[in-house]
Amino acid sequence: MVELPESAITETFLAASGPGGQNVNKVATAVQMRVNIYALGLEPYAFRKLKTLAGRKMTSGGELIMTVRAYRTREANRAEARRRVSEMIELAYERDARRIKTRPSKAAKARRVDTKKKKSNVKKMRGKPGLD
Repeated sequence: MVELPESAITETFLAASGPGGQNVNKVATAVQMRVNIYALGLEPYAFRKLKTLAGRKMTSGGELIMTVRAYRTREANRAEARRRVSEMIELAYERDARRIKTRPSKAAKARRVDTKKKKSNVKKMRGKPGLD
């Protein structure tokens, strides 16, 4: 699990829906955690992958926003938000396997052209019969 520096994190507590009964009407238990990604000092490849993984959760200012309202208590929601962010950062550090370019063989190209010709001929024959 990646350790997040406290200086990079800002937490706000919100009124939540979900589990908690009448307690959710009284206490702000949901957490919205904002993590400054630039402060984490990620490698360039990890930063790019994190932006892709985060999608709409990443702002243009480089903040990752994680909102959690899964539990009845603030502490549990805080812990879950930190776990999710650190898990996402760990995934960003995993390198993807390099793709090896391949070319289709001459025979494969010929088969593709042949099937296209056959399909074209079938479609050509579907028209209305001529007045010959």
